[in-house]
Amino acid sequence: MKFVGIIPARYASTRFPGKPLAMLGGKTVIQRVYEQVKDCFEEVYVATDDERIADCVRGFGGQVVMTSESCNNGTERSLDAYRNLGIECDVIVNIQGDEPFIQHRQVEALKSCFDAPETDIATLVKPFEKEDGLERLECPNSPKVVMNTNGFAIYFSRSVIPYLRGVEKEQWLEKHTFYKHLGIYAYKVSVLEKITTLPQSPMEKAESLEQLRWLENGYRIRVGVTDIETVGIDTPEDLERAKEFAASIGLQWND
Repeated sequence: MKFVGIIPARYASTRFPGKPLAMLGGKTVIQRVYEQVKDCFEEVYVATDDERIADCVRGFGGQVVMTSESCNNGTERSLDAYRNLGIECDVIVNIQGDEPFIQHRQVEALKSCFDAPETDIATLVKPFEKEDGLERLECPNSPKVVMNTNGFAIYFSRSVIPYLRGVEKEQWLEKHTFYKHLGIYAYKVSVLEKITTLPQSPMEKAESLEQLRWLENGYRIRVGVTDIETVGIDTPEDLERAKEFAASIGLQWND
């Protein structure tokens, strides 16, 4: 199968305007992401509707594709980028533009999900560790997922799933392996073209999780498991956390 990497990036983030151009260890966030995944694909592109981001990507030698300002999310922007590029491939890998610590092994785990021919969409999860604590497990900003025995997602939720009946909450992380969803997706191109036309579904509206729309419409989401911790950047405070995380894992990034 041919895989193409698409990194959606927009300037007008509500919580962190200009986030892709924020500096992280002497390089912009978008350059960090691009350099982390460029060797995972024959072709990888930053998809944006902003010339400032496009100029930045061209400046460090990356490939960029301009997309419509009307794209509502990374899924729609990935499809728009694919159409504008006019390329042929089997799978589009949608890499979040605010994940500067994504690793090659994570991308390969995602790609390997398509070894199962019935896979429509793939995504990644990481097990919660006991050290994460109950507060992180219960955090609604960290969606959880449960899978069936074949590795396909059954449900995603901002609540803790499953609920451990008869077990004190303080013991949940000792008694069961819970999975944290990481927001990286890959889609068969034929599937991507269909899911972007679906109306919002009841569970999606309830949880504010786009992937529930796909499950509710019968699409099969295969889940890859990684043990690699990453730090996404949604706010200026997250950027500072990312700098601390880089130092903690021995990355010599100098501003």
